[in-house]
Amino acid sequence: MSNKTTAFPEGFLWGGATAANQLEGAYRSDGKGLSVADAMPGGKQRFQILGSDTFNWEIDEDKFIYPNHRGIDHYHRFKEDIALFAQMGFKCYRFSIAWARIFPKGDEATPNEAGLKFYDQVIDECLKHGIEPVITISHYEMPLHLAKEYGGWKNRKMIDFFEKYATVVLTRYGKKVNYWMTFNEINSAFHFPALSQGMVKATGAGDYQNIFQAWHNQFVASAKAVKIGHEINPDMQIGCMIIYATTYSIDANPINQMATLAQNQEFNFYCTDAQVRGEYPAYQQRMFDKYGVSDLEIGADDLELMKQYSVDYIGFSYYMSSAVNETAEEEDTVIGNLLGGVRNPFLEASEWGWQIDPEGLRIALNELYDRYQKPLFIVENGLGAIDKVDENFYVEDDYRIDYLRRHIEAMSDAINDGVDLMGYTPWGCIDLVSASTGEMSKRYGFIYVDLDDNGEGTMNRYEKKSFNWYKQVIETNGSDLN
Repeated sequence: MSNKTTAFPEGFLWGGATAANQLEGAYRSDGKGLSVADAMPGGKQRFQILGSDTFNWEIDEDKFIYPNHRGIDHYHRFKEDIALFAQMGFKCYRFSIAWARIFPKGDEATPNEAGLKFYDQVIDECLKHGIEPVITISHYEMPLHLAKEYGGWKNRKMIDFFEKYATVVLTRYGKKVNYWMTFNEINSAFHFPALSQGMVKATGAGDYQNIFQAWHNQFVASAKAVKIGHEINPDMQIGCMIIYATTYSIDANPINQMATLAQNQEFNFYCTDAQVRGEYPAYQQRMFDKYGVSDLEIGADDLELMKQYSVDYIGFSYYMSSAVNETAEEEDTVIGNLLGGVRNPFLEASEWGWQIDPEGLRIALNELYDRYQKPLFIVENGLGAIDKVDENFYVEDDYRIDYLRRHIEAMSDAINDGVDLMGYTPWGCIDLVSASTGEMSKRYGFIYVDLDDNGEGTMNRYEKKSFNWYKQVIETNGSDLN
């Protein structure tokens, strides 16, 4: 990697990212309904349980895992948290709106005013500190009623429910908030539709027909949100949001090269092609043949909507890369952000086994920009680790600083390559509940929150070493990473 540093463009959006279901808590306060996130079990077996044949959305509230629903009590402490973000110098703050705070069941005729007022306060608090809100409309927390009653996004009725929800929030906040994203990590459904599509095997997640139909319905809903947003505020920027995992072939064998191409198309590009180019890619039929998908239910105006109201920019998460080996009889596999692969011998891994690849981020930025020529926004990136505190609750997290420094250097190199990069919001800028385990021990933040996996702790906030390091990065617009 180049040692050369580059002044990031003027107005570059440095900040941090969170999600409502992982930090707000107050899961039944002020009229909020239950979401699919509220129904997910906690613990390291979360994904295995959700992916089982027996799991359904019928839950016993008395058996809820405590940290899932208390979060870090951001609902009552958002002013304190945003003040800490301002102290670091955040130019923007990416957060999400909890759909079930606005429409508790999802199919009501009128929204919940108390929920709307909460986000009025959060947005105003950001603006008071000169922080640009970047809002995800749906981040892994659709109302539980919609998953149970309608079967999630495979049901076309979801388009109307989302359109009503998007209309309410875009109308309410659209004059104050310039940056939006529709669906968080929409392509995650390829491997795990429970999070973004609200489907488990009991409601059709085991059938790719349902996953692709759900995607189509989400693409149409996203296009409608873009249309609504641009009519409210022509300067509003509405993006898509995907997981991006730079994908390598393990060697030069053409079989592995073809498998790598296919994985890139299926995971990294399919959803983005539909939302950015506004049309389905030529390789779609090959995917349908491979996964047993027949013709989708497509409305008369759907394709025109998708084409006319494609997104303005591409938001994406980048945590790790992936390697493909179709020719090996036995593979040494690794895990990752919903996407694993074979072990890459050239990379180290985090405590959770996610392979660390800063140069892969530079490759990702070039691949996305070369393909789409739309502005890019890294809205998640970071190192999940077990942080050890001293007697003063101080965390000397040089490992996190090193991880972030190397990825920011890769961003700088990509800007030198000609990539149009809007901003950078590292994930979990304050410690929050893990989406993959429902626990607190996997920490990403610049701010330590005194809370453990059992829900015990004061909830007090403490600055880590990385807090002041990131403050310096922002002050110097990325030119001082030491």
